[in-house]
Amino acid sequence: MQRYSGFGLAKHALTHNENWQRLWRNPTPKKKYDVIIVGAGGHGLATAYYLAKEHGITNVAVIEKGWLGGGNTARNTTIVRSNYLWDEAAALYEHAMKLWEGLSQDLNYNVMFSQRGVLNLGHTLQDMRDIQRRVNANRLNGIDGEVLDTQQVQEICPILNCSADARFPVLGASWQPRAGVARHDAVAWGFARGADALGVDLIQQTEVIGMRIEDGQIVGVETNRGFIGAETVGCVAAGNSSVLAKMAGIKLPLESHPLQALVSEPIKPILDTVVMSNHVHGYASQSDKGDLVIGAGIDGYNGYGQRGSYPTIEHTLQAIVEMFPVFSRVRMNRQWGGIVDTCPDACPILSATPVKGLFFNCGWGTGGFKATPGSGNVFAWTLAKGYAHPLAAPFSIDRFVSGKLIDEHGAAGVAH
Repeated sequence: MQRYSGFGLAKHALTHNENWQRLWRNPTPKKKYDVIIVGAGGHGLATAYYLAKEHGITNVAVIEKGWLGGGNTARNTTIVRSNYLWDEAAALYEHAMKLWEGLSQDLNYNVMFSQRGVLNLGHTLQDMRDIQRRVNANRLNGIDGEVLDTQQVQEICPILNCSADARFPVLGASWQPRAGVARHDAVAWGFARGADALGVDLIQQTEVIGMRIEDGQIVGVETNRGFIGAETVGCVAAGNSSVLAKMAGIKLPLESHPLQALVSEPIKPILDTVVMSNHVHGYASQSDKGDLVIGAGIDGYNGYGQRGSYPTIEHTLQAIVEMFPVFSRVRMNRQWGGIVDTCPDACPILSATPVKGLFFNCGWGTGGFKATPGSGNVFAWTLAKGYAHPLAAPFSIDRFVSGKLIDEHGAAGVAH
């Protein structure tokens, strides 16, 4: 074991982090790039990484108005699963799941992906019918899933209130063993480091304030640091996607809502899986450092506030205490809201637009984090080729005209 003298400890204390190696560069923007990605959240960084790694396109800028990973990537509850109902959504999320399973090795960076399983509880006969349908659909698509009865749920999660006297008794659940959680910050940092190492410019504190379009073709973006040119632009800005689209004269079928989450004080390990309930409207997991990570649904109003509303928090904590009476005296440390962009069919938009060279990746609503590597992978393919990846094709913006919607409201769950 290495030992330090008092002088050595003092020296390391005084140096803080000045001598630490930077994980990525802080470059000055070039005048022109082959591709610009607007938004340095998980999806935007993943897109840049796969553009460079799989398509050899390295003259790429990721432009972020704040700091990378500081938007919804830092404001979610980290759940990863792929048990969606419809073929199109299931295929996209399962593609992401398979990438998650090798992501730490691929990035050479520990994203702390923990496949601890996810329980989706059923409280009524209709809940259980829906669970049966979804699990059967998952199995037909090669996605792991099981239907559990009350006793099996209790065996997996002994602290869950499965009493018949509960206001909403637990009749069973769906169970996806490969599902779990990952460390959201580490995901952003891993993709950022990987993209930077391949030559991508990560440009922070730079806000896009306009789109420059000539003869129906995007030629670059106006920023608070001047014009940056590119004939391919991918917008991956979550709740701010409608704002960016408006700059290009496009109206997207999106609504932006605050989405609630909370974390508790750290407690000893007691919850080793993820438990979700649509019916009582709450879900919970426990982080590696011991805090309970609790999620709620979206607020009923549209907005860009990141604080959320007290009634939603109160309702969610009532649900959590009902499911887990043992948590009734645990104190909450902090609460926040993220801005989610929701489509009418609870599925994303991965699409070209009427402006040549301009693409949007948005509308993930409450399910964006779990899709991060899959979204970035297929969006990078789409930007590189100029047309939709086969897994992205069903999520074209044209579906809102053709009527080929993919209604995932049931499988999208409470919020994740």
